[in-house]
Amino acid sequence: MKLNLRQLKGFDDQGYLFLPSCFSDEEVAALRSEAEAIYKTDRQEVWRETTGAPRTAFAAHTYNEAFRLLSRHPRLVEPLRQLFGEEVYVHQFKINAKAAFEGAVWQWHQDYGTWARDDGMPEPRAMNIAVFLDEVMPINGPLMFIPKSHKAGTLEAGHDTATTSYPLWTLDNDTVARLVREAEPGDGRPGIVAPTGKPGSVLMFHGNLVHASPPNMTPYPRKIVYLTLCAVSNHITQFNRPEWIAHRDFTPIEPVADDALRQFARSYRVAAE
Repeated sequence: MKLNLRQLKGFDDQGYLFLPSCFSDEEVAALRSEAEAIYKTDRQEVWRETTGAPRTAFAAHTYNEAFRLLSRHPRLVEPLRQLFGEEVYVHQFKINAKAAFEGAVWQWHQDYGTWARDDGMPEPRAMNIAVFLDEVMPINGPLMFIPKSHKAGTLEAGHDTATTSYPLWTLDNDTVARLVREAEPGDGRPGIVAPTGKPGSVLMFHGNLVHASPPNMTPYPRKIVYLTLCAVSNHITQFNRPEWIAHRDFTPIEPVADDALRQFARSYRVAAE
């Protein structure tokens, strides 16, 4: 899958792209079922909220076939090759949950801020691709972006180790307020967007785009897979975090066939029956 000129311009201007219906209901159903099974395990890669509810599951592509296929899927890999102009590798893979009633906040931050400070990534030539496993609604903890904030560069941040169970390099309120004001389009709309959509939708966003998500106070769960792809020439240079959080295999991804996940989903359904 290649991005067209309109999409490339929109990404450069706003810092993100929303691609609805990128994966079929059949493909997503298999991924969702596999994610729910992973959340029930006691693997070290599964981090939990203080309540015990799942928060994120790292590196599922290294031990689960469905997510291995997703991490190599051409609908996700090819646009990043196009944007970076070179081969890419998996820097990070996680399945973030916003459990019904228990999903906690993710504070305002830039992902590249963490990759640079913790992992020694030279430049913001890596980005996240988010795949919705549940419907993301305005009410169940959607991702919130500050459009155009990726143009501000890598901002000063503080290391928050207390707000949630996951340590994060976060931005202060004054910085967020300034960026939001600068992003206001001037027609009464706010300078924050929260893309929503059906399962199978995909969000791509720049490593320096400022984003956050509120807690989920509803009975509707919200699971999203985040595949972080990095240009091979831009691989990390420090190994401060466990390998299953920041990967050290810089081998270029060899994409699978476009129907690989669909074939897995069909065999998965037959086995379940």
